[in-house]
Amino acid sequence: MTSQWEFWIDRGGTFTDIVGRRPDGGIVTHKLLSENPERYKDAAVQGIRDLLGLKAADPLPAGAIAAVKMGTTVATNALLERKGDRVLLLVSEGFADQLRIGYQTRPKLFALHIQLPEMLYERVVEIPERVRVDGSIETPLDLAAAEAALKAAYADGIRACAVLFMHGYRYPEHEAKVAALAKKLGFSQVSASHQVSPLIKFVSRGDTTVVDAYVSPILRRYVDQVAGALDAEKNTLRLMFMQSNGGLADANFFQGKDSILSGPAGGVVGLVQTSTRAGFEKVIGFDMGGTSTDVSHYSGEYERAFETMVAGVRMRAPMMLINTVAAGGGSILHFDGARYRVGPDSAGANPGPACYRRGGPLTVTDCNVMLGKLQPDFFPKVFGPNGNEALDADIVQVKFTELHKQIRDASGDTRTAEEMAEGFLAIAVENMANAIKKISVARGYDVTKYVLSSFGGAGGQHACLVADALGMTEVLLHPLAGVLSAYGMGLADMRVLKEKTVERAFEEGALPALSIELDKLAAEARAEMAAQGVPEAKITVLRKLHLRYGGSDSPLVVDFGDLASTQAAFETAHRQRFGFISPEKQLIAGSVAVEVIGEGERAPDHVEAIGEIRPQAAIPALAQRRAYMAGAWRDTPVYDREALRPGESLMGPAIVTESTSTIVLEPGWRARLTERRDLVLKRVEALPERRAIGTDVDPVMLEIFNNLFMSIAEQMGSVLEKTAYSVNIKERLDFSCAIFDLDGELIANAPHMPVHLGSMSESIKTVMRKRAGTMKPGDVYVLNAPYAGGTHLPDVTVITPVFDKAGKDVLFYLAAAAIMPISAAPHRARCHPIAAPWPMKACCWITCCWWMAAASWKPRSRPCLNPAPGPRATRSRTSPT
Repeated sequence: MTSQWEFWIDRGGTFTDIVGRRPDGGIVTHKLLSENPERYKDAAVQGIRDLLGLKAADPLPAGAIAAVKMGTTVATNALLERKGDRVLLLVSEGFADQLRIGYQTRPKLFALHIQLPEMLYERVVEIPERVRVDGSIETPLDLAAAEAALKAAYADGIRACAVLFMHGYRYPEHEAKVAALAKKLGFSQVSASHQVSPLIKFVSRGDTTVVDAYVSPILRRYVDQVAGALDAEKNTLRLMFMQSNGGLADANFFQGKDSILSGPAGGVVGLVQTSTRAGFEKVIGFDMGGTSTDVSHYSGEYERAFETMVAGVRMRAPMMLINTVAAGGGSILHFDGARYRVGPDSAGANPGPACYRRGGPLTVTDCNVMLGKLQPDFFPKVFGPNGNEALDADIVQVKFTELHKQIRDASGDTRTAEEMAEGFLAIAVENMANAIKKISVARGYDVTKYVLSSFGGAGGQHACLVADALGMTEVLLHPLAGVLSAYGMGLADMRVLKEKTVERAFEEGALPALSIELDKLAAEARAEMAAQGVPEAKITVLRKLHLRYGGSDSPLVVDFGDLASTQAAFETAHRQRFGFISPEKQLIAGSVAVEVIGEGERAPDHVEAIGEIRPQAAIPALAQRRAYMAGAWRDTPVYDREALRPGESLMGPAIVTESTSTIVLEPGWRARLTERRDLVLKRVEALPERRAIGTDVDPVMLEIFNNLFMSIAEQMGSVLEKTAYSVNIKERLDFSCAIFDLDGELIANAPHMPVHLGSMSESIKTVMRKRAGTMKPGDVYVLNAPYAGGTHLPDVTVITPVFDKAGKDVLFYLAAAAIMPISAAPHRARCHPIAAPWPMKACCWITCCWWMAAASWKPRSRPCLNPAPGPRATRSRTSPT
């Protein structure tokens, strides 16, 4: 036990959450609006002062605080809003426009007005120098030219510099000399690519380096501001920040490139630590805040992404694998004349939802107020000009009445205002469920076998509905679920991650060299950890390899070991992720990585004995209210979570309030308080079947099914991109995936290459004509005939009929079209049957994508099933397992 306070803080887009550990070990929480300029300058510092009971003029008591651990959105916001520092980019001669050109991908293919993201650097200068891929010098470094460029930029007021030379990740001498010169000339921020991202790929390495130079000065100023406000040096408190990789770093070691997912990463740490303590090993994280929802997956180890697109910028830095969707409590409600829409724009913290008393628009939060799921009497009174008023339910009623009249006049929709609010809520829930599918179902995980760990200020209001949308039956809500991202800061370890490109065949003879490279990285990381004050006894080193098949561009991370065990681990991961393996392919070790962990101090795990258990009727309710749930107004008791005893249960409908969030227990769900005071929700009654759309257009269901179909097509495209060998597919994204009805007409397509879609329907109809009455579950058809919807010769369309559960009737068709490499395209004189690599089960649509990976294309010598002149098609059967 310490005699000092610790504070763990998550500064989010809408709210800032503060968790304080008192000197006696007790936990206290506080929540403030992130922006409230009338009351305070910085919400994090104000939250600390509030918990310490200080008045405006009171100084911080010396020695009262041992540590402050924070996650911040400062760098993220600077990137999103393009408000970073002015940056000079120095590149190898001839490559000034390379980051502008990028990979020639268009993120929004159907946009008529293409808006390229603004480049982060203000000025780019080519420096005469060139190192070949083998390390030989083609053009010596012209240090005088670099000095002239640096002096000119410095004279114009630029103080941040990024250095990016060809093959600098492997041969850094030129970059190191220019970086040293920039520091000597007075540049306060110098980012060299061999230090920021020592990995192959010029564009993504360059983007990451520029991001680091762009946001690090902003981050440094914020760190200094917080340290100054806390008088950190005088009070000898330790200031640490959460990195995107899920580990803490001392403030002096906190870099811009590692700060982009600072807050959400704390949430992942929090959900993992609390879920494993509760006995759950397979967890889906559902972190719903005011601006967005972050979802994550855990099944024994942290999952990270090593290449991510953030605000139009490609970054190569280890980040927690988190999928973010613009559906939060502040997501704005829209009606476009035909259908309801939710988001993606948000009301944020200022003005916030309509009920926040700042003149904001109707949002998801207002839907819950309208339906009685949020009761102003039991919600924190932090609104209004003075930050001391309750939610405004009256203005919500007025605005929904106005919107109800607008929708009725425009569309003739006769539903009530409450039904309308429930419809908007259903759309938001579906959006969040689709985000979860991308990090679970689309990656080969059966989400129904997981528990949904719900947290964030708005998570408890929607957890039951999101679980129902996914077929999940258990939800975990920690006692600090409303501030779990902040709590995660206190549970996190310190981490240093190092990577290095090696690009060599993974075979027995390569193991010693790989081991040497890993030892070098481990030594560097250990030294950095020791410099942050972590004793050697608390340091652990994990060694990893990034393995992939030769020609592929999707490495999987596995533990480094002997040849057989490492290869087996890779094949297990590849089969789970993509559904097949290719033993005949050469394995490539793309890069080596180490993760050095400095064990942090753990918050105590309190367990209470189960005593007398009262029936629900004997548990005192704070109030009896009416709430609109499952299509009807229902009498709904409101309970205080603190009043529950371990072992006691509540049956929905019910509302459970706590200091940091509100939990809505939907009908058919039961909540039980555990010995750790976790609230575990279980569905105990079968979920009613979802009603069909019917013959009349329903503006709510129209949007829900539109999102569902789009989600399937997007998942198809994701797998196709990750498993492809063709540069046309994996980098230029020259493919399309879509869903078709029984008549072969387009239902929905993902935002892929539109050129394929016009003729794809004709390909479907050709298969229907040629194979009518002979289709069987597991059949996959391949076409490229010009008389059957084919376009270019190497453009290949793969079609999968999807059958009902009995395997008798076709329900719909799925298709994927892509331009194949010429060497892999079918012989122009005859078609060849192929073997689909995925046993057809419930996810049979995904076959289209895996089959089209060039690795799976194996022409056979026997003639096609339809050798007659005219449109050709081939068929392949897969045997179910």
